[in-house]
Amino acid sequence: MSKSILGVGLSLLIASILFCTSCASKKNMVYFQPDSVELNTLYELNAPKLQPGDILAISVTADDVRATLPFNQVSPYQGNTGTIQATNPFIPTYAIDANGEIDFPKVGKIKLAGKTRTQAMDLLRGEVGRYIVDPGISMVVRNFRVTVLGEVLRPGTFTIENDRLTILEALGLAGDMTIYGERNNVLVIREQDGKKEEFRLDLRKRETMNSPAYYLTQNDVVYVEPNGARIQNSKYTATTSIFVSVVGLIVTVISVVTR
Repeated sequence: MSKSILGVGLSLLIASILFCTSCASKKNMVYFQPDSVELNTLYELNAPKLQPGDILAISVTADDVRATLPFNQVSPYQGNTGTIQATNPFIPTYAIDANGEIDFPKVGKIKLAGKTRTQAMDLLRGEVGRYIVDPGISMVVRNFRVTVLGEVLRPGTFTIENDRLTILEALGLAGDMTIYGERNNVLVIREQDGKKEEFRLDLRKRETMNSPAYYLTQNDVVYVEPNGARIQNSKYTATTSIFVSVVGLIVTVISVVTR
């Protein structure tokens, strides 16, 4: 009888371990699984638009360097040494105000909100071209940031000096999803023109690369939901641990008594 009790105890212990263990199917874990969907992932179609609050670093170049001086402020800490300025140029920054405009030297107020960075550079090049011949415009968004939350290794807000960021790169910044991340229902929350939009992405499917949310925009929030295994674990972990401990204790006592 003692052996049968011991067998029951061992069975309970094994059952409890199996209860705590879940198996994940490959099709639920792998990104962009092969299919016949035609991809047309063009950055130009989904490039982020500039918006109020963006901070732009803008510099003007031309064959006649002296003609660009009114457009390029010089840091007072650089002095008048041409060598220092050439090796460590100061690039002025401009914040897009609530009206979507910046105040650019000589040009004055110019509206850039609602335009892509490329469109904004073309517009500014045309305005500056009224004063100097064939100007070049360089523009960088200094405070482009996205937030990644949920089932990722390192959730947080990430700032990059680039406006070309895919959802995969954002997840990479956050250390990628954990095994408990719901890969077929990743939420992207976006605010555009004062309105919030939501996109649901299935990262298991290649067609996600055609989504307007594949390339992220300024201040996007990416949220990775927990899958069923994580939810069950959070619900049963405490009680299951106690159960396993009790069963283990019973098995130990029985094995000692029956020796």
